[in-house]
Amino acid sequence: MTEQTKIPLPDAEPARKPGATLIERVVRNYDLVQLAPPPIPDNLMPPKARHRRYRRADEVVDEAQAVEAEEPAVATKPIESSAPEVVVCEVIDVVAAPQAAPVPARAAKAPVPAVCKVEFSGARHPVNRNHLRDQGLIVPESAVTAVLEEFRIVKRQLLFNADQLSQQGMGAPAQRVLVCSPHPGEGKSFTSVNLALAIAAEKETEVLLVDADFAKPSVLSMLGLPGGPGLMDALVDPDLDPVSCVIGTDVPGLWVMPAGNATASDSEYLSSSRTKDVLDRLVEGAPNRFVIFDSPPALAASPAAELAKYVGQAVVVARADKTGQGALEDAISLLSACPNIQLLLNAVHFSPSGRRFGSYYGYGG
Repeated sequence: MTEQTKIPLPDAEPARKPGATLIERVVRNYDLVQLAPPPIPDNLMPPKARHRRYRRADEVVDEAQAVEAEEPAVATKPIESSAPEVVVCEVIDVVAAPQAAPVPARAAKAPVPAVCKVEFSGARHPVNRNHLRDQGLIVPESAVTAVLEEFRIVKRQLLFNADQLSQQGMGAPAQRVLVCSPHPGEGKSFTSVNLALAIAAEKETEVLLVDADFAKPSVLSMLGLPGGPGLMDALVDPDLDPVSCVIGTDVPGLWVMPAGNATASDSEYLSSSRTKDVLDRLVEGAPNRFVIFDSPPALAASPAAELAKYVGQAVVVARADKTGQGALEDAISLLSACPNIQLLLNAVHFSPSGRRFGSYYGYGG
């Protein structure tokens, strides 16, 4: 047989320490310690994170040890103002991230204050019903007549137009209508008063009848009302509140504003900036208030053309047996500042078309 040689063993094997593991003997015998990296100095070692340990319910811990365990691992010291804030939670140090600046809440929009309604508080005076009947005017609280039905038809169209103009954003002028005629004696005051009486009968609308015929006012005499300061006085005196010039009546929903003292500069006062302030004051906060101006004839005086700038509608009254076509066209041309001009034919005794407005109640002739 071939002779086998054995692997030589170390001459003297060190005594085996009791309890030494296999890894420890390998490291010691083969000098593996030299292959380990150099040790890190203690001052450069990072602090070990301490984790909270929950003890069992049956575990008994000395009070001194419990207090020591609850102390934070790192002693707190003053922190510079530029450093982030350090929050200590029991035994684990937590560095809180800098919080973003709070976003300021958007300021709520201030509510738009509602415009207070201007109320008329003038003394109420009775309207002479008998005088109205003698003039062929509408008599409040009386039976329905052909005149009333005719002006009901007219007022419906005017109120409808006013509502349309208001929806289009015209504002206060949508609540105003100018009533005039080319020449005197064609029925413009008759139309103004009847129209005001018809609109006053509305349940949710009130009407202010303004006598704007400064040279020959007639509205107060037709209604049997006393005189007083009026529109022209409010235009002349900037300290005079136009609301104080309004006269109340015993007809529900009907108010009247006199013409006031006439001056030699009626047209000039109407063309001033004061006019808009006065007229806006009369409808301030009152969208259901309708204003009717009884103006002088368009071809006889200039105030009608000036007032046409402040109204949304104009009604030109033409007398069937008197007004000529040329005069009617000239009057309409002077009122061209008004965006909506309508014609009203007055004193019609015969209609070739056979139309008789308001004849249903037996009063049409």
